[in-house]
Amino acid sequence: MTAFWKEYAENRVALVALAVVLLVVAAALAAPWIAPQDPYDLANLDLMDARRPPGFVGSSGYAHWLGTDAQGRDLFSAILYGLRISLQMGLVAGASAMAVGALLGILAAHAGGWVEGAIMRVVDLQLSFPAILLALVLVAVLGQGKAQLVIALVAAQYAYFARTAYGAATAERQKDYVEAARATPLPGWRVVLRHLLPNCLPPLIVVGTVQVANAIALEATLSFLGLGLPPTEPSLGMLISNGFQYMMSGRTWISVYPGVALIIMITAINIVGDQLRDQFNPRLRR
Repeated sequence: MTAFWKEYAENRVALVALAVVLLVVAAALAAPWIAPQDPYDLANLDLMDARRPPGFVGSSGYAHWLGTDAQGRDLFSAILYGLRISLQMGLVAGASAMAVGALLGILAAHAGGWVEGAIMRVVDLQLSFPAILLALVLVAVLGQGKAQLVIALVAAQYAYFARTAYGAATAERQKDYVEAARATPLPGWRVVLRHLLPNCLPPLIVVGTVQVANAIALEATLSFLGLGLPPTEPSLGMLISNGFQYMMSGRTWISVYPGVALIIMITAINIVGDQLRDQFNPRLRR
């Protein structure tokens, strides 16, 4: 583990990206204590403070350093709470998609035969469709809400994990120690848990890091289009959407600041994922 972190620290860009990710997570977790306003509390909102520029001192007596949105919410507070929602949706959807995809991929590699063919044909068929298109269709059918959005994101992303787990498990299945384990009276699930799954985790972790960022981007896209979270949830995508109609009138801060926060978070997570990929698979190192 020490050697792993020593190698990671040699990449200054990845180290800065990791620090940014940790800072974003810490800010999101501490939002109820560091945010000057609770954007969920309608009693604290004043429509007279709506669409005020950065630095405006509102009716509550404190300065809105990033301005306010169309509902009079302090934009800095809304961004902090939006980070919480974006990270929550990304982590839950990414972990769920990893669990479903890894189960299907390892099952296909271990079972073989018609089970392998059926699972992987479905996975290959789904990979031929854009993830955003599938998510749009599912959200339109299921409706708005966190649970519905997580289901749509999992359905749109599990195939990446299934293909990765299948490739790793197929390579391990052909090795002598796995063949010896399968020849023993051990049940199949023990062979999967003790031999196949541990060796599939490194590539799954790398894909999971990237897919968390993709899930955050998908959620922001769906919320921007009005098909993601409900308007009462100040996600980053919803904040960008709320301010988009005021861009031409010069009130750019309503969309720009949440957009910058979203870009910084997604870019930092992707850089961390690229570094993990290089360390787990040196042959892909640039």
